[in-house]
Amino acid sequence: MKKYKVGIIGATGAVGQEMIKILGERNFPIEELRLLASARSEGKIVPTPFGDITVHETTDNSFDGLDIVLGAAENDTAVKFAPAIKAAGAVFVDNSSAFRLDENVPLVVPEINPEDALKHNGIIANPNCSTIITLVAINGINRLSKIGSLTASTYQATSGAGANGPKEMFAQTASLLAGEPIDDPKVFQHQIAFNLIPQIGGFGENGYSSEEMKLQNEGRKIMHLPDLKVSCTCVRVPVERSHAISAVVVTEDYLDLDDVRKAIAEAPGAKLFDDGDKKEYPMPIVTSNQDIVYVGRIRRDLVHENGINLWCCGDQVRKGAATNAVQIAELLIK
Repeated sequence: MKKYKVGIIGATGAVGQEMIKILGERNFPIEELRLLASARSEGKIVPTPFGDITVHETTDNSFDGLDIVLGAAENDTAVKFAPAIKAAGAVFVDNSSAFRLDENVPLVVPEINPEDALKHNGIIANPNCSTIITLVAINGINRLSKIGSLTASTYQATSGAGANGPKEMFAQTASLLAGEPIDDPKVFQHQIAFNLIPQIGGFGENGYSSEEMKLQNEGRKIMHLPDLKVSCTCVRVPVERSHAISAVVVTEDYLDLDDVRKAIAEAPGAKLFDDGDKKEYPMPIVTSNQDIVYVGRIRRDLVHENGINLWCCGDQVRKGAATNAVQIAELLIK
């Protein structure tokens, strides 16, 4: 098998580190793995499944000879280096939101629209974490009958805000349990320990946050449903890892629940985990550190005649970010 030269921008961050791990787990055919980060990480040695690798500062000359570049950095970094990556002849699989809604850039979840990846012009965008998890969960339903609308609430883990998110939650928890005052929040807008925060991202003129609009805007593009209507509320919860989503899916046709369960069970990347008698339903502690989206609590919606109510959960660092990016890269080498 041909081997590939792969670079990772943001290689020392949480998602970048997970990308390294997943490339090894999935036996990606690596000839060279080039780890790139900011100047402060220059010279750092990182143990990887492919041997110890020295981190280098990301510059316009960092991409010469590479086949694929995985992006695990912020929007400004992605925008800054995208031209240099394309000029070097590499394909940029970017985890930031910078290019997701660009009409010339495919937005891909490999279980849903793998064919879109091959229509790239040098850049492929990786969707938002909650978008990926939700769409993998409902894709089987959409294959039975076109989805017209989706009402969702997301319950997003602290690690979705980066490595410092869980640290802040744990520090606050320890202080509160010891009866001590907590430090002023730095990662989140308010205390996260023993609390819920109904804001992720800034609010727009319509009252919805930027995170809440991603499910509609990205969902339309990924599922090729330009008229999809989504009403979403995103909540930060005091959980370390794995996002959960409550969703009401309204389809064009009335669907039998047994057919819905069968479609979800057979959908790529999804696992039916729905046995109330055994108290089996998706939870963060069940779904963390793996790549499958668990789906349960499937029931008839009591408001919409064609509505299906469900609950899903998946690891947002892996399937919601790093694994999805590596899966996109795999589409490029087949």
